[in-house]
Amino acid sequence: MVVSAIGEPPRVADPRRTLLDTPSRLLIDSTAQGLVRFDAAGQIEPGLAERWIVIDGGMSYIFRLREGDWGDGTPVTADQVVAILKRQIAPGSRNPLAPFLTAIDEIVVMTPQVIEVRLARPRPDLLKLFAQPELGLLRVTPTGGSGPFRVAPHGRGRAPLLRPAFDPNQADPEDQRATKPEEDVRLIGERAARAIARFANRDSDLVSGGSFADWPLLATTRIAPGNVRIDPAAGLFGLAIVRRDGFLAEVTNREAVAEAIDRTALTTAIAPAWDPADRILPDILDSAALPQVPAWTLLTQDERRIAARQKIAAWPEGPVTLRIALPNGPGATLLYAQIAGSLIAVGITPQRVEADADAELALIDAVAPYDSARWYLATACVLCGETAQAAIDAAREAPTLAERARRIAVADAAMNADVAFIPLARPLRWSLVSARLQQWQPNTRAWHPLNRLRADTN
Repeated sequence: MVVSAIGEPPRVADPRRTLLDTPSRLLIDSTAQGLVRFDAAGQIEPGLAERWIVIDGGMSYIFRLREGDWGDGTPVTADQVVAILKRQIAPGSRNPLAPFLTAIDEIVVMTPQVIEVRLARPRPDLLKLFAQPELGLLRVTPTGGSGPFRVAPHGRGRAPLLRPAFDPNQADPEDQRATKPEEDVRLIGERAARAIARFANRDSDLVSGGSFADWPLLATTRIAPGNVRIDPAAGLFGLAIVRRDGFLAEVTNREAVAEAIDRTALTTAIAPAWDPADRILPDILDSAALPQVPAWTLLTQDERRIAARQKIAAWPEGPVTLRIALPNGPGATLLYAQIAGSLIAVGITPQRVEADADAELALIDAVAPYDSARWYLATACVLCGETAQAAIDAAREAPTLAERARRIAVADAAMNADVAFIPLARPLRWSLVSARLQQWQPNTRAWHPLNRLRADTN
C-alpha cells in the first residue's frame, strides 16, 4: 500500500522541539503509538496501554501497560513511559499540546506494568489528547517506538517503508515472523500536486492531509467523485488579529473588518459545499452557555457592508491598509481574492504576505485535538485583550467541571466582545481514497491511522 501525505518527507522528529506536519505525524503515529490511539472513526482505542480506569471523580487515570518492545527489541517499561510523558509536557516544551495539559499534577509508576496520571483539575477529554501523535511514546536515543509499525531496515529514507511490528500480545507470535508484502505501507511526503497526480495515475492508494489550500487542484483531474472524501472536521478557520495598534487598536474597527467579509461568497468560491462560520465555538461543547454570536449576524450582507464602510470612513488617520498572512496554494489565492474584494468594498486596502511575515491579520486553520470550548478560545486568542485573556486563563484554573463550564461561557462572551478573531468557516479537510481501503472513515479529527485502512493491517 502506498500513502501520499501532503507535506515534507516524513521524519521521526521530537514534538518537544519541532512542529510536525501530516507526513511526520503519520510516521510517529505509526511507529511510536501513545498510551491510547484513535481508531478509524476517531474514537479512542488501546495503544501501549491495554486498559485504563478513571477514579477519584476524574482526578486520576490509571493505565495498565501491555507487553511491548521498542524499535530495538528491548522491552517497554513503566519507568521509561513515565519519563517520556514528563519530558513531553515539561515547561519550555514546544509540543503544541503542552498548554492544554497543565492540569496534570503528577505522573507516577505504580507497578512495573501500571502508571498513574494524577490531575490537579478534572479533564474528561484527557484521553483524546493522549491519542494525538504529539504524545506518541517516542524514545529519542535510540530513536524508536512500540509500533504498530516499524520502519523496515531496507526501507529507510525520504519515503520510509513501514512493516507491521511484532506484537508479543498476539496468540500466534510465530506467524508474525513472516510478514506479507501487502501488509507493508510506503509513506511518501510530497506537494499536493504530485500527490494528486500519483493517485490519478493509480500509483498510490491514499492521499491524506488535504486542506482548503489545495482543494482547487482536484478540479484539474479526472479522479472519480467517489474517491474524493471530506472529513466533518471540527476546529477553527479564520483570521486572528496579530497586531492591535493603529486601526485595529479600536474594537469597532476590528468589528468592521469582521462584518465586511462575505463568508458565503468566500466558501462558495473555493468549495461549494463548504459551510461558513460566524462564531468561534461550533457548539455549546463544555460551556455553560450557547456560543456567543456577533450582533452583526442579524444584518444582511449589504447592511453589514454599509455599517463597516461608515466605521472605516470615520477613522481620522487616513487610508487603512491591512496585511494578511496566508499560506501558499491556489485555495489560499482564492481565499485572499474574496477577502480582498470584501475589504476593498468598504474602503480598506489589503496586502497579502507570506504566512510567517509581519501582518495585522493571520490565518488560523486548525483541527481541534479534543472537544473543549477552551481549546477554541485559547487558540483563537493569538493576541486578545486583557479581559479576554484573563477569562480564558480563569477557565483553565477552574477547580470543578461546573465552574469550568461557567468560566468558559464568560470567556466566550469576552472573546466575542473583544473581536480578537474573525471566524470564516470550519476547517476543510479532504482525502483521496481508493476503493480497496474500505476501513477509511470520515471523522471530526480528520485523522486516519495507517493501521486502520485495511482489514489485513489491523
